[in-house]
Amino acid sequence: MNQRLTPATAFLLVLPPLLWAGNAVVGRLVTGLVPPMMLNFLRWVLAFMILLPLAHRVLRRGSPLWPHWKRFALLGLLGVGCYNALQYLALKTSTPLNVTLVASSVPVWMLAVGGLFFKQRISRQQIIGALLSIIGVLVVLSRGQWALLAEVRLVPGDFYVLLATLAWAFYSWLLSQPGEPPALRRDWAAFLMAQIVFGLGWSGLFAASEWTLTDAHISWGWPLAAALLFIAVGPAVLAYRCWGMGIQRVGPAIASFFSNLTPLFAALLSAAFLGELPHLYHALAFVLIVGGILASSRR
Repeated sequence: MNQRLTPATAFLLVLPPLLWAGNAVVGRLVTGLVPPMMLNFLRWVLAFMILLPLAHRVLRRGSPLWPHWKRFALLGLLGVGCYNALQYLALKTSTPLNVTLVASSVPVWMLAVGGLFFKQRISRQQIIGALLSIIGVLVVLSRGQWALLAEVRLVPGDFYVLLATLAWAFYSWLLSQPGEPPALRRDWAAFLMAQIVFGLGWSGLFAASEWTLTDAHISWGWPLAAALLFIAVGPAVLAYRCWGMGIQRVGPAIASFFSNLTPLFAALLSAAFLGELPHLYHALAFVLIVGGILASSRR
């Protein structure tokens, strides 16, 4: 049963959007250094190596992972194989504005998937929260000038982001439905490792297809190495750990609203690294997004 949203749980759910904002910035910076599917594969190879000392027991023959391999194969496909690979692919063909705009529909898709496939009752507060949160995201994307939204033109990359959003919605709801021994779920490293094992198979298959069908190449150097280290430790291991714990506490419907903090954090990171100072509309967006989170989490 979902718990009430507490400050500790809110912190768990705020950290992933911050790391994902950094992931988007880094993913954009290395688009010319490594192809998107290969970037996702290398990211999870490093995450696997990081977790191996903590969770190697889950790979043994008698591990509780193997009787539930179908569940973890699906979680690995959605959360490891597809989600970020599709986002990295979108950054090759779409603009950051379009990518963030389409991704801002996460709460809507989360509620729709929960209602259609997981028998989740959608409350009026959640609908109001979704509207407030999305308006907050639109404030960031339009920089406080609504006329800029009329200039947005959808391209194939936006379709990839939509697929990524749907994959994440299904992944999050599956996380909230325990289908494995409690001991495995309580061991966060083993639980994430169980997903990565199968996710590496999916992401490796996608990367191999990309390498075979395109003129993909990798430009090795310290910028790519630093980027891989960051996205493996932060947006992969740490963010997935916090997101999983947050969902187990309050459920996917409430947790999804925190993901809309990502574009706001992206704007703040731009201020920090690109010298672009925050504006009044950033404060307005923050109030709207947090208001959406509070409205959706009311009992």
